Formats: sequence, structure tokens, C-alpha cells
Amino acid sequence: MGSTAYGDWIRDFEAARDERAERGDPEWRTGVPLDPAIRRSVQRFQVGEDGDGAELITKAEAAGDAEYVSAVRMFVAEERNHARLLALLLASGGAPVIASHWSDRVFVTLRRALGLRLELLVLMIAEAVALRYYRALRDGADDVLTREVAGRILADEERHVPFHCHRLRRSLRPLPPPVRLLVTSGWRAVLAAVALVVAVDHGPALRRLGVGRLRFVAEVVRSSGPIAGTMR
Repeated sequence: MGSTAYGDWIRDFEAARDERAERGDPEWRTGVPLDPAIRRSVQRFQVGEDGDGAELITKAEAAGDAEYVSAVRMFVAEERNHARLLALLLASGGAPVIASHWSDRVFVTLRRALGLRLELLVLMIAEAVALRYYRALRDGADDVLTREVAGRILADEERHVPFHCHRLRRSLRPLPPPVRLLVTSGWRAVLAAVALVVAVDHGPALRRLGVGRLRFVAEVVRSSGPIAGTMR
């Protein structure tokens, strides 16, 4: 991707949008009742995906880059689609969505209180955790529908992380190298703490998916090194 423009990212999002439209939705009728632990876990992640993105779009607009705003709007649309897919997955298994969860309220409060740079750093914590979670759901779920939905979301998240890294690299570039190192090291420390909280909160589901709590945390922390390096 280019170092300044977002045209390539826009084309990337457009290609993914067109591919989704051509592919269509999964076959929801193949759904089966979800394991109770996995159902509760998916319900909590569905809440986290179900934001309108208005604050992020507003901050992107204030940054004054029309191409970046367009790309952010497409990112938000993909996140909303994730929430829709998870809601339909739950419905296909006879489970409702939930109105809220404390973890989502904490993340939303933090993100809304910060500027664009810090909001993206907080968002990237959620994205890094989501990468490992959806991989576990794709690889460990018993039914085909859950694996398909998780795989679709994971493919999007694998594009979202470099997109946000691209913006953060530009945002952090004016800072002296020691400060950039301090910021990204602090980000990794907070991510490790959040991964531990998620591992405890979603522990029964992770065990059901074949991923222990400690393994989940260790793999999230391990993945954060290359991400932090890219942001620097």
C-alpha cells in the first residue's frame, strides 16, 4: 500500500464488498443449537461488533483526509456486517442477541473519550484479540455454519489490522523513536492485560474450542510484536 494515499485501501474494501455481494450469505438453515459456553461467548462478541462507528467517522473527518474517511466508512460497514452475521448465527441456533456487556461498555467509553490516534490504539487492542478469537472459533467449532461465519469475519479482520497499522504508522511518525517505542510497548502491555481478561471471561468457550486460557493469552501477546513493529 502507498505511504500516504488510501486509494489502494478503498479498492481493497470495494473488492471485498463486491465479493460478499456475489457470494451471498451462508446457508442459515444449516444452523444447530450452539454449545451454551460458545453461545454466551458469541453473544458478547456480537455486542462488541454492533457499534455504529459514528465517533470514529467523525474523528476521521476531522483529520481532513477524504480518502481516509471513505476507507473508514467501509471499515465500519464491515464491522456492522460482522454483527449482522453473528446475530443471524445466534438466531439460527435458537439464541437471542444480548443488549450489552460490560467489556463493550468499557471499550466504547475509552474510545469516545480519546482522539483519533488513541482511539485507533484502543481499537487495535480489540482487533488483535479478535484475530485469535475468530481463528479459534473457525478451527474449533463443531458445526459447519459457525466455522463458516467465523472464517468470513476472520478474513476481514486480517485486512483491518494492516489498515489501522497504516494509519497509526503515519500518526506516530512525527514522534521521536524512543517515544514511538514507549507508545507501542505500552500498547502491547495493555493488550496483554486485556487478553487475560478475555481469556478469563470466555474461558469455558475457549476450552470448548480447544484453546486453553494461557495459550490464548500467549498467542495474542506473541502476535502483538509484529503489529507493534509495523505501527512503529
